[in-house]
Amino acid sequence: MPEDDKSLTDGGGQSEEAEQIGPRRSKRFEKLDERAVTKDGFVNEWHEVGFVAMESPNDPDPSVTVDDGQIVEMDGKERDEFDFIDRFIADYAINVEKAEEAVAVDSEKFARDLVDINVPREEIVELSTAMTPAKLVDVVNYLDIAEIIMAMKKMRTRQTPGNQCHVTNVEDNVAQIAADAAEAALRGFYEAENTVGVARMAPLTALAQQIGAQCGRGGVITQCAVEEATELELGMRGLTGYAETVSVYGTEDVFKDGDDTPWSKAFLASGYASRGLKMRYTSGAGSELNMGQAEGKSMLYLETRCILVTKGCGVQGLQNGGISCIAIPTSVPAGVKEVAAENLITMMADLEVASGNDQTFTHSDKRRTARMMPQFLAGTDFIFSGYSAVPNYDNMFAGSTFDSYDFDEYNIMQRDLQVEGGTRPVDEETVLEYRERAAKALQAVFEELGFPPISDDEVDAAVYADGSKDMPDRSTAEDIEAAEELLEEGITGADVVKILAENGFEDIAENLLGILKSRVAGDYIQTSGIFEGDGEFEVVSAVNDPNEYRGPGTGHRLTGEKWEEKKDVRFAVDPEDI
Repeated sequence: MPEDDKSLTDGGGQSEEAEQIGPRRSKRFEKLDERAVTKDGFVNEWHEVGFVAMESPNDPDPSVTVDDGQIVEMDGKERDEFDFIDRFIADYAINVEKAEEAVAVDSEKFARDLVDINVPREEIVELSTAMTPAKLVDVVNYLDIAEIIMAMKKMRTRQTPGNQCHVTNVEDNVAQIAADAAEAALRGFYEAENTVGVARMAPLTALAQQIGAQCGRGGVITQCAVEEATELELGMRGLTGYAETVSVYGTEDVFKDGDDTPWSKAFLASGYASRGLKMRYTSGAGSELNMGQAEGKSMLYLETRCILVTKGCGVQGLQNGGISCIAIPTSVPAGVKEVAAENLITMMADLEVASGNDQTFTHSDKRRTARMMPQFLAGTDFIFSGYSAVPNYDNMFAGSTFDSYDFDEYNIMQRDLQVEGGTRPVDEETVLEYRERAAKALQAVFEELGFPPISDDEVDAAVYADGSKDMPDRSTAEDIEAAEELLEEGITGADVVKILAENGFEDIAENLLGILKSRVAGDYIQTSGIFEGDGEFEVVSAVNDPNEYRGPGTGHRLTGEKWEEKKDVRFAVDPEDI
């Protein structure tokens, strides 16, 4: 051995490198391996089983044949080969009169029309609502993510973007729910959604959320996501105002696993609508793959079938964008793009879209923000179908992309980019005032109904709490008895209005009465219906606030009072005071 090389060996002649276990590592890659994103799950495409977000070789080519007003062939299948989803879509979801014209349109040209500011939304919808599932997918496959954002800006149904939140906690603590709902309403959410840890608690948590939301801002529409019969009964009692957890699927086998068909879902939806309850369905890429029955098709193709089932059922909107299966599309290439694409196709079907961003899917702060940006920048009817208005440890929907710890950053993003994200800055003093009033209102209602008392200590804790860890214990068993009594005694929203009015909470009573009267009128079950929250209970929807974006200077613009409100974040200082 040359003299110069002796320093590379130890006394036994072994090199330092040889003593290491495995190959020598790059210190940079060792640091990269410690980053949060490496904890996420990523999967290579596997077309045969459907592990592909978009453009699967197994997706059908678009085609349609109409005979005597009936679709007799669609996307490569003759009518006698249709499964029940094909048949339902062909008979109820497609404008048959224009179907052959729409499918014959050059897909690339139509994709360009989607992003062309000179082609109005009405012209797009005239043909997009006549397209088959494969045709819609073929069109959207031509768009990159920036073009999808451009198309979404033009294609959403309601011109004014909005937001929806989750109000839950792991203890189902009603005082905390009332206070959190009041704060969420104050922060600008148009809708608030609750679910429970213990199913039998639903009547009480629905009541608490309804009272709290109407304290924070009259006109916030609420729901309690539980078993469908209970959910419908809560709505009929006036304790909730909408529902969205009625799921639809993109393959027949998955539908049948749930003991459902498109016809049974349509019947259920009619039950809600006939009682004045706003209804949207839920779907989202990855559900069929999760059940092992994706038939080798792309997630986007199967989700498009869900969208058209929703359209065929006559439901005004859809919650989609991955939703509870979001980790599946985001594990494969182009998964986040696919999520935005399914939101866009919902808009092309002329439906309201609550565009996901709800269930958390990543350990990376950068990645969760990137997943949210297409909907945030374009604006959708509901940018989040569940922004967690509580800490994620209290979120019973398995966490959300953004939660209460992100309130300030989300507001700053709106301020930075002059974008309407559906929330607004608030000050601490006002939040505490509204939280206290909501908790005290619920305390009074519980006392009048003879339910387990909400103590002054519980009210005080709810006012200042961050989450359920800051709340005193309550007896869940006693609360469950009260929840059962609420149902057995036939207590309704009208009873609650009376109690509130008689106990000094006339403003909350008036707002709750406004919600109940709106149920009778039924106007807010129009496509994308919301209340502005100014106490007047005037419906804003795709009917009277249609999206008229046609390029710069048109459509929704964050200007005037709302822009001044967005600017006024609590960290900002006046330059003359520095």
